[in-house]
Amino acid sequence: MSVSILPHLNGLLNTIAACLLLGGFIFIKSGNRQAHRLCMIAALTVSGVFLISYVAHRFNAPIFVFPGEGLVRIFYYILLISHVICAILIVPMVIITVMRIAKDRVAAHKKIAKWTWPIWMYVSVTGIIVYWMLYQIYPIKTAQLL
Repeated sequence: MSVSILPHLNGLLNTIAACLLLGGFIFIKSGNRQAHRLCMIAALTVSGVFLISYVAHRFNAPIFVFPGEGLVRIFYYILLISHVICAILIVPMVIITVMRIAKDRVAAHKKIAKWTWPIWMYVSVTGIIVYWMLYQIYPIKTAQLL
């Protein structure tokens, strides 16, 4: 498998994670705890696979300057910076959220989950947008560096 496929795999994994997070949210709001649990475990698993794939990609591919110009470049870097900050913050938040429910501390789980879910969803969705901007909207310039 070539390193060049990893960004596309990462985009797919982010999309799957976002769908699972949305499903988990809908299920918990409708009172279906079992479906919520399954969606969130799947989202955690997919996000874990994403993290491994992302690290593998970063070790094997150069980091490059975004090729867009003007306002789109400013938008991209603001989005990227907020995405990276939230991606760093979400890891311990997810761990705490999962540990609380694993210990059957439902009230404590709910308290942090109301912060964890939107940040995790933001990271997944902005990851998809970053992928599209780098590998779909500007594919020729990006592909030349891989």
